[in-house]
Amino acid sequence: MAKPIVLIAEELSPTTVTALGPDFDIRHCDGTDRPALLSAVAHADALLVRSATRVDAQVIDAARRLKAVARAGVGLDNVDVTAATKAGVLVVNAPLSNVVSAAELTCGLLLSTARTIPQADFSLKSGEWDRQKYTGVELSDKTLGVIGLGRIGTLVAQRMSAFGMRILAHDPYATEERALHAGARLVPLDRLLRESDFITVHLPKTPETVGFVGERELSIVKRTVRIVNAARGGIVDEEALAAALKDGRVAGAGLDTFAVEPCTASPLFGLDNVVVTPHLGASTHEAQEKAGTSVAHSVRRALAGELVPDAVNAPGGPVAEEVHPYLALADGLGHVFTELAGRRAATHLEIEVRGEVTRRDVTVLEAAALRGILAELVPTKPSLVNASELAREIGVSVRFSTSSESLDHRNVVAIRGVLPDGKPLIVAGALSARKGTHKLVEIGECDIDLDLTDRMLFLWYSDEPGAIGKAGRILGGAGVNIADMEVARSGGRAMAAMSVDIDVPETVVGSLVSTLDEASAGFVRLMP
Repeated sequence: MAKPIVLIAEELSPTTVTALGPDFDIRHCDGTDRPALLSAVAHADALLVRSATRVDAQVIDAARRLKAVARAGVGLDNVDVTAATKAGVLVVNAPLSNVVSAAELTCGLLLSTARTIPQADFSLKSGEWDRQKYTGVELSDKTLGVIGLGRIGTLVAQRMSAFGMRILAHDPYATEERALHAGARLVPLDRLLRESDFITVHLPKTPETVGFVGERELSIVKRTVRIVNAARGGIVDEEALAAALKDGRVAGAGLDTFAVEPCTASPLFGLDNVVVTPHLGASTHEAQEKAGTSVAHSVRRALAGELVPDAVNAPGGPVAEEVHPYLALADGLGHVFTELAGRRAATHLEIEVRGEVTRRDVTVLEAAALRGILAELVPTKPSLVNASELAREIGVSVRFSTSSESLDHRNVVAIRGVLPDGKPLIVAGALSARKGTHKLVEIGECDIDLDLTDRMLFLWYSDEPGAIGKAGRILGGAGVNIADMEVARSGGRAMAAMSVDIDVPETVVGSLVSTLDEASAGFVRLMP
């Protein structure tokens, strides 16, 4: 068998290829060369990028085999997550890979703006010895304002505390416990702006955070304040900052990120009290190795069909070990539901999980059930990523519910639906307590106990003597062996659920229906 193709579109750490291992056909292209990227990605099962490659809807559309896009870094500004999700493509990044490197660069910019280190370096190398011109300020006993107390903001606060700085923080989502861990005191934004001698921002870039530190905020800071942005470009309004620096309303600034990148011209570049770097936050050997290794492991899991904890567009986040066995159960129940519905889409669906397993986050089981339900109903291959979106597109209303109580079984996954003709249908399953295998426990109004296997045949008929014998003769004549069977009765009707060894041809299913009174039948194949 041909190996899955992993396309690396930018220069990544050699440890990335090592972490991928020998199981893949690894190819390379220049992600900034658009025609080359579109040509190469058409054959790829996974795409690895950094920040220069633009993975938009056009790229996703060209990559018919693509199962995963991996960004070797933190941000996803260059990946169209919505388009990827709609196509069922998993998107992963390396959220922890550069936190130390970014925090250390921030500390370096704070030191550089305090002591004008780059300016003094350039002056001396130009033949000048001017000690008075580059007199700086101490960090000790000064106040540092940290806007955004996430992983990087916390690391910066902890490190700058060692310089004897007082730390104020503003983050509406941070708890007092997190602030205490960072050695910071949570305060309103305006108080932080008024009292801080140094300010550093550590916010994600969203429509709400663009220009977060703008003209209004710069009008209330100290004239001696120094501002650092090593998070995302545009969070600090660069034009407003340049004006404040020129007017003496801000004493200095350090920037590693810019609103438009690459950035080679800016009103900030001509100011002596500004230190700039070309987005070096993640540019350390350690960060690149961590990022490459992290996404390589994620790609391996994605292409093996496993769940990926770092996926940004998979439902429910990391999946607990106790929940894993129920993924295949929910998927299998979905296949059975659709076959018994005559391959018609239900107008309304309720997916319910009952029992002890609901102590964990079982959100992903909704997507797993929908993946099975939609497999024969939509042209796009459903996945955990896009199943909910595909259900919405075909007009299926879905409700997901959980209950800690389960009367007959320790844990149950149930799918209830209303078909286009108004008829209800229910399919439910559980794990066998003894063998840990998947089993069917309810079909329609019938309680059963039958292992859910790769090939299942369901037969409804008028409950009369000899019906099972007739069905057995038809199946035997077609060479179909019944491995296991459960029969249940309800209101003069009977249902036989069978596990069979080979596929049942449609002609045989038709013979069953035409031979038995008031019969209907359906064959379900769960595995390719």
